[in-house]
Amino acid sequence: MNGIVLPEVEAYMYGLLPQRDQVLSEIETLAASHRIPIIGPAVGRILFLLAKLINAKHVFEMGSAVGYSTIWLARGTGESGVVYYTDTDEENAKRAAVYFKKAGVSDQVRLLIGDALHLIDTVEGDFDLIFNDVGKDRYPEVFAKAYPRLRPGGLLVSDNVLWYGKVAGGNRDTATQAVREFNRLLYSTDGLFTTILPIRDGISVSLKL
Repeated sequence: MNGIVLPEVEAYMYGLLPQRDQVLSEIETLAASHRIPIIGPAVGRILFLLAKLINAKHVFEMGSAVGYSTIWLARGTGESGVVYYTDTDEENAKRAAVYFKKAGVSDQVRLLIGDALHLIDTVEGDFDLIFNDVGKDRYPEVFAKAYPRLRPGGLLVSDNVLWYGKVAGGNRDTATQAVREFNRLLYSTDGLFTTILPIRDGISVSLKL
């Protein structure tokens, strides 16, 4: 919870969420105790819903950490879908692989270790959905890589686009300026229709026209 909406409203929304299954709950506990960044259950449900709505079957994730968001995406695509997991940390990938097995999605996930902005070039074909959650200073680079790789009707979904509210203030650090530029690109590109959902730290959803 990052204070984008009133704390009591955010607490109410999170209080409505159904209990997650054992594997997602386990990752949430790990993330809380070891300060591992994950999208959390409210955003996880958005990813699942979006994947279902567009019948996504070919998904690329840019920055996957321990695989929490990957599981939501894999479940949203169904057994015939493929989700490409990416992370620079081999230990994260090893831990994620264990969670994928527990969650029953191992056959759907392709583990790629390294820089997501380079790894996307190694996968052929257009994507139905690309989820972006890499380092914030690289968000404009993500736009340049991801936008051409989406099919018409595909979605580019990005986390942290309100960046703790700093995008609305006078902060001029590199990460904040990069997120501001990324948001500008999303809204000013004729081939995209974008909206920002002010939940958790802000989620942008961009439809390729």
